[in-house]
Amino acid sequence: MVSAAGKIIRDPKMSDVVEKLSADYPQLYLDPDTDTPESYRRVVLSGVEPETKSLTHFRGDVFDRLETIETPAGPVRAVTLGDRRDFELFLRGMMAAKNGPLAPVPKNQGAAILTVFNWPRNRAHLKIFPEKEQPAEFRRFTRDRANYTETLVILSRGPYSNVDAAALGLSKEEWLEYSDTIRRFHELTHVICRRLYPGDVDPVRDEVIADAVGLYAAFGRFDAEKEALFLGIKDGRYTGGRLENYTCDPEKQAARVRIMLERVGKVIALQSAANAFNLIPPLMKAFSP
Repeated sequence: MVSAAGKIIRDPKMSDVVEKLSADYPQLYLDPDTDTPESYRRVVLSGVEPETKSLTHFRGDVFDRLETIETPAGPVRAVTLGDRRDFELFLRGMMAAKNGPLAPVPKNQGAAILTVFNWPRNRAHLKIFPEKEQPAEFRRFTRDRANYTETLVILSRGPYSNVDAAALGLSKEEWLEYSDTIRRFHELTHVICRRLYPGDVDPVRDEVIADAVGLYAAFGRFDAEKEALFLGIKDGRYTGGRLENYTCDPEKQAARVRIMLERVGKVIALQSAANAFNLIPPLMKAFSP
């Protein structure tokens, strides 16, 4: 361990993705398994620099990736972590000031959309002003939440919806690559819809649309049977799967979902989208009251 003024301690075998992100989110230097909720609150809510800067609790993976993706609703920052343990540590650390560092991550959760503080960006803004003006500018600047927070999409790597590759007639390697694309476009679709349609929220519909965009991005078409499998619907009945995450009555919603899938298929069949995101407006319109 070293002081905050010293170098960052990291495993030489880990990727540099987490190290790059730690410059903006210093709570990553803390370890959710050993640091206290109070430590996280000081760093996240008050902007206090961690006493030490160590990243040795992360293992890193060759599939780690950090990217800024252009979308119809503006750029979105996304991080993919190939190691499941790293994904859970990262998510727990980023949410620790709110949920506590020991809050578990559900095993069936493979992604998250976070609204996070960026203290380094805030400090850089304040440096533009004379020191005596900074307190007043800080109060003015932080009246608008958009000035000091940003959206971060966190993605893991694994079979999408925990569906086995054999159920799709694919090899494990093929299915992991397809899953990576579906998961990325799924989460980005949620970000786009929240920004462009902020007052129009329907959890079940939103999941169907996000999956449809992800499937189109991965396979170049929409497959209603794959989507039914993702949600846990077989022969029009709910048999256990993701659908229960979005409704308290998945059995009742199963019939509605089957109708939705038919409508999604018809809408997409009329499109010639070069970019999967272009499917979002016609799909949203198809389900508008």
